[in-house]
Amino acid sequence: VQLVESGGGLVQTGGSLRLSCATSGSTGSIRVMGWYRRPPGKQRELVATIISGGGSTNYADSVKGRFTISRDDAKNTMYLQMNSLKPDDTAVYYCNAHIGLGVIYWGQGTQVTVSS
Repeated sequence: VQLVESGGGLVQTGGSLRLSCATSGSTGSIRVMGWYRRPPGKQRELVATIISGGGSTNYADSVKGRFTISRDDAKNTMYLQMNSLKPDDTAVYYCNAHIGLGVIYWGQGTQVTVSS
């Protein structure tokens, strides 16, 4: 499974961005996909996850009500719609895919910078 993120950039406080994670390879084996982020000088943290099939979602408290995770299986792409962005959202954002048996694939990351 290969993952490629896009859509990052520089945005002002209160603005919006939509990140995309294009998948290829054995996409049918994916069980759960997620977005994570690594703020400057901090450890990587969970942003949101989405389960294949049923589409059940989960969000970090810090992004609930502002971010929306979704998937378009026809396009093999996962999205993260980010609204009401804050400087604390500044980070490198990564997508990942769990295919079971503890195997996880990661994308290369995309930078999101929110200016105050």
